[in-house]
Amino acid sequence: MVDLGSNSVRLVVYEGQSRNPVAIFNEKAVLRLGRGLQATGRLNEDGMAQAMTVMHRYHAVARAMGADPFEVLATAAVREAKNGVDFVARLTSRLPGVTIRVLSGTDEAGFSAMGVLCGIPTAHGILADIGGGSLEVVRLDAGRRGRSQTLGLGVIRLAERAGDDPVRARAIAEAELAGVPWLADGAGGDLYLVGGAWRALARIHMAQTGYPLNMVHHYTVGRDEARDLTGVIAGASRRALERLPGIARRRIDDLPYAAITLRRLLRATGARRVVFSANGLREGWFMQRMPEAIRAQDPLLAAGHEYARRFGRDPSLPPLLFAWTDPLFANENAEGRRLREVACWMSDIGSHDHPEFRSEQSFLRVLRQPGIGLDHHARAFLALAIAMRYEADTDAPFLRPARMLLDMASAHRAEVLGIALRLAYTLSAGTPDLLSGTALRLHGGQLVLRLEEDTGVFAGESVIRRLDRLAQELGLEAATEIAVQREFKPAAA
Repeated sequence: MVDLGSNSVRLVVYEGQSRNPVAIFNEKAVLRLGRGLQATGRLNEDGMAQAMTVMHRYHAVARAMGADPFEVLATAAVREAKNGVDFVARLTSRLPGVTIRVLSGTDEAGFSAMGVLCGIPTAHGILADIGGGSLEVVRLDAGRRGRSQTLGLGVIRLAERAGDDPVRARAIAEAELAGVPWLADGAGGDLYLVGGAWRALARIHMAQTGYPLNMVHHYTVGRDEARDLTGVIAGASRRALERLPGIARRRIDDLPYAAITLRRLLRATGARRVVFSANGLREGWFMQRMPEAIRAQDPLLAAGHEYARRFGRDPSLPPLLFAWTDPLFANENAEGRRLREVACWMSDIGSHDHPEFRSEQSFLRVLRQPGIGLDHHARAFLALAIAMRYEADTDAPFLRPARMLLDMASAHRAEVLGIALRLAYTLSAGTPDLLSGTALRLHGGQLVLRLEEDTGVFAGESVIRRLDRLAQELGLEAATEIAVQREFKPAAA
């Protein structure tokens, strides 16, 4: 699909049907179609000329890749310009057979909301999607979309309305947002930010703070930190902005107006923190085309299942591992249980990697995977658990990002889980049949490994060593017991 915005145009090609959209091709061109729209009411002539060439290429790429459906979604600039209809007619002539939809503000807000909820299903607060020509705000109530409104606060539009005067821009933004009283319903919730200008602010903050994961999606900043950042950006000269770490050169002109709008949004919503989302209109378009059975999936669990199918050896093993590790986590909360389940599904992803590099390769694969349902805490927890499953040295330098993102209690749970999974794979050789002849239980101050005789499992040196390691992490003594097998029945495939 093509997202034809007021500032830029982007082609994204997604792979197959999935709860976690994976873009296999992504190309962007900055056209600034909306430049001058405030004064002339018309699309920028240079932008339209460039658009014909760029859109022709995008159509050719989509055909060559077999992308179907291929659709163009045009937003604020095209729907509001006097010559918008003529521009669409020219595009239609240039791209025969291609559907070109000019979205209303309501449609645009709806796609953006669906895109955010795709990755954050329980989102609660206010969504703000900023483009070049407009700002869409949407009320999100525990994963449900509420009221929405489109405002003329896109970064290009706001700069032109204010005559490039930040003081006037502040007054304009404040007046527009005051006309949306339900924004105050976001008090105490989160402010979800979608759009390239917001993402540029996030990258600056990440660079300034030395954040260990260079990934904007799910990056979260407290209210006070966000206010401080907007104050610095909104009041900085162009020369000062150019010196900032993490700055995107093409965004320098937009950043002050994005910062001004964000600062006013924080005031209008009373949000407790800001959550940046890389998902928006495009992912919403994708999810609208997914069957209900896919849309209903938990994106985090779906990512685990996908990794098991792609990299694992036996998809029937993870549920057994989940049950096998239950005795070790009797007091875990619902989120901890969910993360443990996903870790079990991801636990064999290094099976085809070089043995010398499995722990590091698996760690990085999990930490940096494209799954949209993984926030930064989940990525760090799962990556650390899987690294320990492959016996990473606890002091290995490559583990540093995860240790920076996790508190001590979470890191310890991840380590315990990873060490337990390592023991399970040592016992079972990654097969359900052998795992079914073993069990763990806590008894008094002991961690007891139960082994059924004549099932092919025994307490060899490597098993004892890994059992001792697990017991030590739990503060227990290790013990084994042999159970007489009544009747050996292979686990169901």
